Amino acid sequence: MYIFSLAFPVHIVYIKFQKKSFRGKIIVIHERTVYMIKRIYRQKGFTLMKEKVILAYSGGLDTTAIIPWLKETYGYEVICCCVDCGQEEELNGLDERAKLCGASKLYIEDIVDEFCDDYIVPCVQANAVYENKYLLGTSMARPGIAKKLVEIARKEGATAICHGATGKGNDQIRFELSIKALAPDLKIIAPWRDSNWKLQSRQDEIDYCKAHGIHLPFSVDSSYSRDRNLWHISHEGLELEDPSLEPNYEHLLVLTTPPEKAPDEGEYVTMTFEKGVPTSVNGKKMKVSDIIRELNTLGGKHGIGIIDIVENRVVGMKSRGVYETPGGTILMEAHEQLEELVLDRATMEVKKDMGNKLAQIVYEGKWFTPLREAVQAFVESTQEYVTGEVKFKLYKGNIIKAGTTSPYSLYSESLASFTTGDLYDHHDADGFITLFGLPLKVRAMKMLELQKENNKNN
Repeated sequence: MYIFSLAFPVHIVYIKFQKKSFRGKIIVIHERTVYMIKRIYRQKGFTLMKEKVILAYSGGLDTTAIIPWLKETYGYEVICCCVDCGQEEELNGLDERAKLCGASKLYIEDIVDEFCDDYIVPCVQANAVYENKYLLGTSMARPGIAKKLVEIARKEGATAICHGATGKGNDQIRFELSIKALAPDLKIIAPWRDSNWKLQSRQDEIDYCKAHGIHLPFSVDSSYSRDRNLWHISHEGLELEDPSLEPNYEHLLVLTTPPEKAPDEGEYVTMTFEKGVPTSVNGKKMKVSDIIRELNTLGGKHGIGIIDIVENRVVGMKSRGVYETPGGTILMEAHEQLEELVLDRATMEVKKDMGNKLAQIVYEGKWFTPLREAVQAFVESTQEYVTGEVKFKLYKGNIIKAGTTSPYSLYSESLASFTTGDLYDHHDADGFITLFGLPLKVRAMKMLELQKENNKNN
């Protein structure tokens, strides 16, 4: 007998009978009947083949508790997949933990370079920043993770993908939209929205794990809710849930030194770009992932990239978070510094709008859409001449310009200086200002005329 879940709590059951007349018969039954059928057919010696589910596994309390829950509630064979986007030491011990909790297998898939080249770089080129502050660290990683989950599901012949995102957050949308776009045939299981999920707190999850013989070093309230990858680390929870309270940076920060404790002496950094892609730091050529690592070290040392934001989630509520993005903040600023020199005004204006649009697209989980492709194509076209060197100083949370050069610079010293150059005559401004200000002058004259008429009538 093969059991294939159609939609909870209904199941499709495919039964292998010996008689030809019954072979291949498909029956739709309620989940309450599944247990009895399994029991009967085990007694008869029939083979039961479990459906496989791919669990997006972080090693945290939520996804750890989900492993036995999936097995107990729906009888799945649970295959965990942890997608490495630069979590570093957070990956330690995951294999042992996953199998201890009942997973049959754990994949740890390294997509760090793909994350940097295919997701981070396009957002940097677009200067995509959500609500003027958030550099999209979590948002950018989700489509790459979802893509890998789908790949593993295909490899294992799984029928479903499960994630541990809550029903209040953005990640459920990002994961599920990506999975739907890449594999519309796969079921998506979201325990926090499942009526069979009864665990409503960290304590509930801890107690559930203990009841299933799983004893892990999780506590109820000792830490923030965090998400980490190569680009950033986010913090939510504890005192951050009250916007009136100042963050406890001594307790909170992981990547970054508080600005007031940063070195008293600034540090100069040079970077080069080719067609909008970073290529070196301080004269050393590196791939993008290593550049971000280097900038994380430099930025973290000097207190760069700490933001405290109350953002508007996709689901409609406001939430407060603190984000550390030291290397990302430097990279975005350096790229903008170069674009100021190279791009013309009209392109800059439209590109700013496209950057805001891409930020919204990424934040809302719509990476695998024609709109994202179109916006990215426009941005890439603007990067043809974004090549050159930028220099800046890092000092106590600040990035201070120290010079920019490019072979494609549109800056002309002779034009910008107060001396008269060959391309510009001060007297040319007379006609320009007359025409440029003509609508204002006409309106003012009309208003003055009306005022005189009103005065006469009164």
